[in-house]
Amino acid sequence: MHVFFERQTKMKKFLPYMAIIGAMLIWSVSGIAIKMALVNFTSLTLLVMRFSLAILLLLIIGLVCQKNSLLGLQKVKWKDLHLFLLAGFFQPCLYYLLETYTYDALRSPTIAEALLSTSPVLSPLFAMALLKEKVTRNNVVGIIVSTIGMLMLVLVGSEEFSIGNKWGVLTAFLSVVTAILYSVVLKKIPAGYNSLTIVFYVQICALFLFYPLWIVREGIHTPFPTDINLWTDSLWRSLAGVGYLGACSTVVAFILFCYSVRQIGVTQANVFNNVRPIFTAVAMMLIYGEQLPFGKIVGVVLVIIGLFVCQKVSKNEKIAR
Repeated sequence: MHVFFERQTKMKKFLPYMAIIGAMLIWSVSGIAIKMALVNFTSLTLLVMRFSLAILLLLIIGLVCQKNSLLGLQKVKWKDLHLFLLAGFFQPCLYYLLETYTYDALRSPTIAEALLSTSPVLSPLFAMALLKEKVTRNNVVGIIVSTIGMLMLVLVGSEEFSIGNKWGVLTAFLSVVTAILYSVVLKKIPAGYNSLTIVFYVQICALFLFYPLWIVREGIHTPFPTDINLWTDSLWRSLAGVGYLGACSTVVAFILFCYSVRQIGVTQANVFNNVRPIFTAVAMMLIYGEQLPFGKIVGVVLVIIGLFVCQKVSKNEKIAR
């Protein structure tokens, strides 16, 4: 009996790490799904469709599992509503607008993933500016190494990069900033709310922000041909991409990530962003047979090394305190 409970305890400690790896694996393929969806849908239409589907699925899960403390949908108190609005503004709203443009502008999802996974590197800078935390020498070394890696990703084979691609690098950086600010707000949401409730209301707030922008830019319209016979194979593939983004990337991955953050903390959870470029590169090779030039492979490796250097230092300092 003692051995049984000991195994249960070990499994319970291991679950958050399994959850965060699952979330990163799902998100690492998101770039491919976004590329598929953007063939037939504009960025704003994709976002509205994606989050509408996600909210519907979350609502169904929350109502069906109402009596479950982990998956049941809870009511939000008025005093906490501003935190959900602010979180929804930073991520998904700003983050996904910028992320979608990044994937649209950069030709390779692997490069986009590498740039979008640098939040652990930039976090110490924001901690120093906003929280007055000390940035160590090893933090600086990690930032320099990762910056060199990102420059290699951008400059190697630079003939592929047009002006639009260079703007994609900028929006990738801005995406990382909004993700960091989202984490700051997420930490302020009271612990009484479960992961599904947080994800559900944050995404509703984001959709309310997306929808007026979509109407102003594109007007209310259906993105689908009225005649089913006009639905091409390309359109079905785009719909498959939307389905993956709505169900997997926006529902499953967000719940897994939120659960992990609450169990192991924001800093430790963000470490796993380091593996996203690896997952993406493997997916691109398996699905599209994409071969990266050696210089870009070195760039990805340097980005990941820099991320681990920064996070290892952060974790050690946290333990020391």
